[in-house]
Amino acid sequence: MVRIKERYLLVNILYPGELGTRANLPDVVVLNQPTSDELTHSTLLRAIRAEVASLFGDYGMGALEGGGLAGKPSPLKYLSQATSTFILRIARASYRFVWAALSFMNSVPVKNGKPCVFRVVHISGTIRKAEEEAIRRARKLMFEAKGGQANKASGPSSNIFSTSTRRRREAPTQDPSEGDEYNSDVDMGGTSVP
Repeated sequence: MVRIKERYLLVNILYPGELGTRANLPDVVVLNQPTSDELTHSTLLRAIRAEVASLFGDYGMGALEGGGLAGKPSPLKYLSQATSTFILRIARASYRFVWAALSFMNSVPVKNGKPCVFRVVHISGTIRKAEEEAIRRARKLMFEAKGGQANKASGPSSNIFSTSTRRRREAPTQDPSEGDEYNSDVDMGGTSVP
């Protein structure tokens, strides 16, 4: 028996246009504010389909129809207006179409929707891992809002492109001037000119 391969996209809705407008609230709260209650499963799916159709035409729509975005079990597995987060289930072969469409959407798909950014923050092969990541991010956001990062950001994009808390491996570097017999022209296969 062959298992159908799917991807789960965890998406945050961010509001960077309103940064700096509310002096009494930290930027992290303004950026991650709740979405309108008018946003429903059907309006969100309709807007994603329309964006895929405008970007990729019939080819993209055909890929999505076969990819499960129009299937009977709803591909929108989770939608929270309070945290501005949702999880989409898409076939593995066509999840990039949806990701691109979400990247190009620039407002909440309701009447007089606010300008926003749809940010795909995690892609997973199982819904369990997507849910765990959503919970982890919600907890982190609560701690930042309570005081960890309650200061104003240095720029409007610093909260959107926040740095990861993961450790990164640094490649060992060697200073070219330290080596006794280091010659960059020799390493590159060229000849040195006096």
